[in-house]
Amino acid sequence: MFARANGPVSGKHGPLVGAVDQGTSSTRFLVFAAGTGEVITYHQEEVAQLYPQSGWVEQDANALLKSALTCIEKTVENLRSLEIDPADIKAVGITNQRETTIVWDKTTGEPLANAIVWLDARTATTVEEILKETPGQNKDYVKDICGLPITTYFSALKLRWLLDNVKDVQEVVAKGNLLFGTVDTWLLWNLTGGLDGGLHVTDVTNASRTMLMNISTLQWDPNLCK
Repeated sequence: MFARANGPVSGKHGPLVGAVDQGTSSTRFLVFAAGTGEVITYHQEEVAQLYPQSGWVEQDANALLKSALTCIEKTVENLRSLEIDPADIKAVGITNQRETTIVWDKTTGEPLANAIVWLDARTATTVEEILKETPGQNKDYVKDICGLPITTYFSALKLRWLLDNVKDVQEVVAKGNLLFGTVDTWLLWNLTGGLDGGLHVTDVTNASRTMLMNISTLQWDPNLCK
C-alpha cells in the first residue's frame, strides 16, 4: 500500500515506522521517525466493550478491524497534510490486547462470535472441567510446558469454551474451515489479504499467552492443543 518505485529513499524525517496499537478501550496508529523515536503523527479511535452477561466481556471483531483501518487511513491523511510521503513508512508493527480471542471462517472471512476479551471470566467452569479430567493435578500442572497456570485469563480456555458452546463454531470446525487467533492474528490476516491469501500468523510473544505454545521449543505443543 505504501510502496513507491522511484524517488529518494526517505523524506525530511528519514525512514518512518508505523505501529498499530489495538487496546481494550481504543485503537491507535502511530508513525515514528526511525532514527529519533519522535512521534510524527497518529490517529486514535475508541472501541466499545460489550457485556452480555455478568462476568462476560466481548468486542465486535469487525469493529476492531474497522478501527485499525480507520486509524491507518486518518494517519496517512495526516502525513500528507504535513507534506510527508506515506512511502517513507518502511515497517509496521502491531501491539495488541494479548489474550483476547477471535475465531472466524476462512471461507467467508466472517467472525463466528464476538471476540472474548482477555478479562472475560466465563471460562471458570471450563477451568474446573479441565482440572477434573486430570485428577490429582492443580492449575500449575502445565506451567513447565507453557509457562502459565490454567486460569480463565488465557486464550486456550476461551477457545475451548467457544468449541464447546457455539454451534456456528462447531459447524465450521467440522468442515475444517476454522481460524483462531489473538487480535494481532485477526488484524494481520485481514491486512495481508484476508480471503485473498491473508497470512494466518502470530509471533512468540502473543503465542506465549495462549497456553498452547511450548516455551522451550517455541512451537505449538500437541498435548496442550489436545
